[in-house]
Amino acid sequence: MARTPQDITDAELAVLQVLWDAGDSVPIRRITEVLYPSGKAAQYATVQKLLERLETKECVERDRSAPVHVFSATLGRDELVGRRLQAVAEKLCGGSWTPLLTQLVQGQRLSHQDRHLLRQLIHDHDAATARKERRGREHA
Repeated sequence: MARTPQDITDAELAVLQVLWDAGDSVPIRRITEVLYPSGKAAQYATVQKLLERLETKECVERDRSAPVHVFSATLGRDELVGRRLQAVAEKLCGGSWTPLLTQLVQGQRLSHQDRHLLRQLIHDHDAATARKERRGREHA
């Protein structure tokens, strides 16, 4: 099966995690040090190639304004999680989220706070949907 251009490999994900954890722009050398503590020139070149691929996929951006180029993530962790979960739902569940959510709720021990947050998310979503529907009827 052909990969879509937005697929993120495990190696690219490791680079993104360094960028997400840093929360700021990071030079290639620093990313290489985190991923390969005893790194050599080959690992630097590997990280450089991974960053080029991520830049092509529009997951990172490069700041070329300084002598040392720095990179920052343009793809957020939550966005990637959402993409991957959507892909799993489509592939394994015919697009339905119910089996995924059921498995997450039943298969994991959710804390009181986790359950409260899930209920609040559903409540907020339902309220926003109801507001949109009311606005749609008013403008019709």
